[in-house]
Amino acid sequence: MAKITFIQHNGAEQTVDAIPGMTVMEAAIKNLVPGIDADCGGACACATCHVYVEPEWREKVGARNPMEEDMLDFAFDVRDASRLSCQIKVAPALDGLRVRVPEKQF
Repeated sequence: MAKITFIQHNGAEQTVDAIPGMTVMEAAIKNLVPGIDADCGGACACATCHVYVEPEWREKVGARNPMEEDMLDFAFDVRDASRLSCQIKVAPALDGLRVRVPEKQF
């Protein structure tokens, strides 16, 4: 089990348990994390699960893939730390992961 903390734009934090193999988006949806809409259900066909990965976690989470890059064109306020949470697979090495939820999703 891995713990993932979602930080809302107002600073509120919610830490959830995630099973290795699921995605960060699935953990958010399962635990009703506000601001993670996941309209496409995790198919990397929208940008409504956009998050910002905290700096100390970026290397462990890995780089964006080309399809994710294309979908982020539709996200609100894209930054270097932007990722689609449906593209981040939970692994034991991500225990303690912290991501920020944008103020809004497109």
